[in-house]
Formats: sequence, structure tokens, C-alpha cells
Amino acid sequence: MDSKNYHEDLSHIRSMMERSSRFISLSGLSGVVAGLAAIIGMGYVCFVFKREGLNYFEGERITFSKSMVNELVITGIVILVVAILSGYFFTANKSKKKGLKIWDATTKRLLFTFAIPLVTGGLVCLGLLYHHLFSLVAPATLIFYGLALVNAERYTLTDVKYLGFCQIGLGLISLFFLGWGLIAWTFGFGVLHIVYGLIMHKKYK
Repeated sequence: MDSKNYHEDLSHIRSMMERSSRFISLSGLSGVVAGLAAIIGMGYVCFVFKREGLNYFEGERITFSKSMVNELVITGIVILVVAILSGYFFTANKSKKKGLKIWDATTKRLLFTFAIPLVTGGLVCLGLLYHHLFSLVAPATLIFYGLALVNAERYTLTDVKYLGFCQIGLGLISLFFLGWGLIAWTFGFGVLHIVYGLIMHKKYK
């Protein structure tokens, strides 16, 4: 009996330590919504290319008009906003069910470590757009997003680093096949997010 209580106490202590040191309310459903948003957004991007008579698969030889660049940037921002809002909604809902605070010291540390490579990557992408190196933007977003996930792993679910490694790998591969950057981007931000989200939802629901 004492042994049973001892193990229960250890389990309880371990659970409390996990809650205090890691943000464990991250929702898998938010990954699914983000993935769907990325796929829908990429469908619109393909429509824009077709409308403008451009073949993205030509890689670095294509040039975009200023208005088209603005349209693509706005599309990317919309996808990002949808992903962030869905992430907040599902995560807040999960935190409420678990009786946990969504905003605490751990959350701040998570956001800080996640933001460093993400903001850096965003500035790099702006530089690439400024120099009209459009075909490098998709690989760069994958690489820096993957680095952000791996960097943030210490403050959230350990599984997130595997998604990060996959994003980095896709980004590095697409650097050598520039015309296929958008395909890699769609697979990384769309398909992988959906698969990862479903796995995490089933594992941690």
C-alpha cells in the first residue's frame, strides 16, 4: 500500500514539474487548421500564377510584377493570421479544460525562443523579396520555421522538434530544386501540419 502511494506521489510530482516547466496545452487541432489554410492559400497562389501566365517551375528565371508580389505577400499574411488565431483558439480551449493558465512565465519563454529564428527568417525573406530572389523565399520560410520549432521544443511538447526537423529538411532540399519550392512549402506547411496535428490530437487529447 505504501509503495502504491509512493508511486502515485512521484507521478503527481512529475506531472506538476512538467506543467510548470513546459507549455503542454498546445492543440493538435490548431496544426490541422493551419495546414488546411496553407493548402487553400497555395491553391490561390497557383490560381494567381495561372492568371498571370507564369510558370513557377522555371525557378529563378521568372520575374514577378510589384502588384503580384504584393498580392502574394498579402496571401501569406492571411494564412499566417488564420494559423495564429486558430492556434490561440484551440490552445486556449484546451488550457481551460485542463485548468491551466495559457499566459504564464513558461508561455513567455516559449514565445521568445520561438520568435528569435522566426523573426530573423521573416527579415531574411523581406531581403530576398527586395532583391527579387523570389524562388528562395519558400525554402527560407521552411528552414527558419523549422529552426523555430526545434528551438521552442524545450518549452513545449517534445514531439514538435520532429516537425521542425522535417521542415528544415524540406527547405534544404528545395534550395537545390528552386522550381519546386512551392510544392515543398505546401507539403511542409500543409500536409505535415495536418498529419502532425492529427497525431498530436490523438496522443494528447
